[in-house]
Parts: sequence; C-alpha cells; structure tokens
Amino acid sequence: MSRAINVTATQAEVQARAAASGVSISAIETIPAGGTRVVFTHIADAELMRRMFADEMIAGTIVRTPWVQNG
Repeated sequence: MSRAINVTATQAEVQARAAASGVSISAIETIPAGGTRVVFTHIADAELMRRMFADEMIAGTIVRTPWVQNG
C-alpha cells in the first residue's frame, strides 16, 4: 500500500485534517487540474486519511507538475 493519496481537497484542507488527526505529512503538492497529492510519513497514517477522504479521492492517473532543477 502506498503512503500517497490524491484528493479533491485543497492543501489547506488536507493539512488541517491531518493536524487534527495527529498525522504527519512527508510531502504535499497541488495537482494542476485541481486537488492535492499528499504523501504521509507512515502507511498507517495514509490508511486513516484514505478513510477520512473516502468521498474526495481522485481515481486513476493524475498529471503532476514537472520537477525542474535549475543549473
């Protein structure tokens, strides 16, 4: 199981729910088409958040912002 989930919620909403649940976030980014991709520190935390965001999960493949390294 993955530590990452993609949801229709905003970054602020994801961060607020994670903080309220005592869940730590490893990485978070806005999905260009709308929503948020979030990676949690622990698999158990990701499972908890999957249940919390069950109605807001994005199914299938998403397009992420390309990472660009300067130099």
